[in-house]
Amino acid sequence: MRKASLFVISAPSGCGKTTLMEIVCARIPRLKFSVSSTTRPPRPGEIHGVHYFFLTEEEFFRKVEKGEFLEWARVHDHYYGTDGTIVKKWLDEGYDVMLDIDVQGARQVKCLVPDAVTIFILPPSWEELERRLTERRTEPPDAIARRLTTARSEVAEAFWFDYLVVNDDVNRAASTIMAVIESARSRTIKSYGLIYNLMGRNP
Repeated sequence: MRKASLFVISAPSGCGKTTLMEIVCARIPRLKFSVSSTTRPPRPGEIHGVHYFFLTEEEFFRKVEKGEFLEWARVHDHYYGTDGTIVKKWLDEGYDVMLDIDVQGARQVKCLVPDAVTIFILPPSWEELERRLTERRTEPPDAIARRLTTARSEVAEAFWFDYLVVNDDVNRAASTIMAVIESARSRTIKSYGLIYNLMGRNP
């Protein structure tokens, strides 16, 4: 049986990561998207349990104390975390799992799961990134300036990711991510069961 894979997607705010992941998850079977937990308030249109699990700081740190997070970090004055119990359950059931987390969290996951596939989404330019953040109209100018500053430090970390994808065209970028996922699914180390079956042997 093929071993399930863990995919970690990181990107600066405004790179279109959420849209890309929605496209990819809709097109690839047996791929689960892990919804992160956060202490930040929901933006207009965001739904609890769909976009994020919105928690109070007390609720968040209760989960930290119980060791329920695969990773967690403070980002832009709020906390974010990935529920490790859900991720493990899906992987054990044979589903590949995709995480949407920041660079800090990606490092934590890579240390815990060395064979996790890491993908970093880049904007086509700084000017385009600033335009996207401004047109969202969800934050004041000073918050946008902080996000741009954070974006530069995040891009500086992109060199250690397994793959870099420039989101200059959403369909092309989504196709690239899907190609990475299909390639990982075909890796020899992940498909040893198929080889043994073809040879008429049990692993």
